[in-house]
Amino acid sequence: MKVNRVLLHALATSALLLGCATSPLGRMQIITQSPQAMSQMGLSAFEDIKAERQRSTNAAQRRLVQCVADAITAVLTPKDMGVVVVRSWETELFDDSTANAFALPGGRMGVHTGLLSVATTPDQLAAVMGHEVGHVLGRHGAERVSSAQLSQAGMTAAQIWASGDPEGRAQVMQALGVGVQLGMLKYSRTHESEADEIGLSLMARAGFDPRESVTLWQNMGRASGGKAPPEFMSTHPSGATRIRELRAAMPAALQEYEAARAAGRRPGCR
Repeated sequence: MKVNRVLLHALATSALLLGCATSPLGRMQIITQSPQAMSQMGLSAFEDIKAERQRSTNAAQRRLVQCVADAITAVLTPKDMGVVVVRSWETELFDDSTANAFALPGGRMGVHTGLLSVATTPDQLAAVMGHEVGHVLGRHGAERVSSAQLSQAGMTAAQIWASGDPEGRAQVMQALGVGVQLGMLKYSRTHESEADEIGLSLMARAGFDPRESVTLWQNMGRASGGKAPPEFMSTHPSGATRIRELRAAMPAALQEYEAARAAGRRPGCR
């Protein structure tokens, strides 16, 4: 037992020494997973999700979601991506009544049809999708998978995934934010706040009005009807806190929005 504790301590120390990284907003991170490994897990997880979930056949809604996704990913720069590995983005609309969305390492995004009853304008949808891309750019999934790896005494997430063990694969899916039910294991509030700020900038640079992000979260609050909040915002800061943080970041986002509009970036999604 003592040997196991010493080994675990040594593995954790090695991870701390070898896995230091910095988020796009300057926060120190411990990441033991390579971008390539995370990309492969994200791509594989997305194929599993597509095989298990019903895809929407609503052509108008599919066009809207694709238009917003294309506009946001089009403004990503090498600086945004950092070490994140994305060769091309793929977006899917799933026929699911919950107000939810997700993005995975490797460049895959999913939106639930239920989200479109809460994100009622293209700009509001862009706030959600920008937020989800923010999780990928922030390497939040890699942080969570790295934490899970340390708790597994050094067994890498790639090894867990490749083993084919259903429980192990479920744990990796949860760490990526897409468990048996999407969002089953939520991101931390720190991750959510970072994704909010990154997403606000992305939507503005793509030509979507960042002020609609505040309206979106107000809609989310009303959608709860005084009960538990929608799954998508269940671990986010309180509504008042999140809106205060968004408004604090709004002046810079509005400058990016005006610059985008002046440059002709007017998505025209509908």
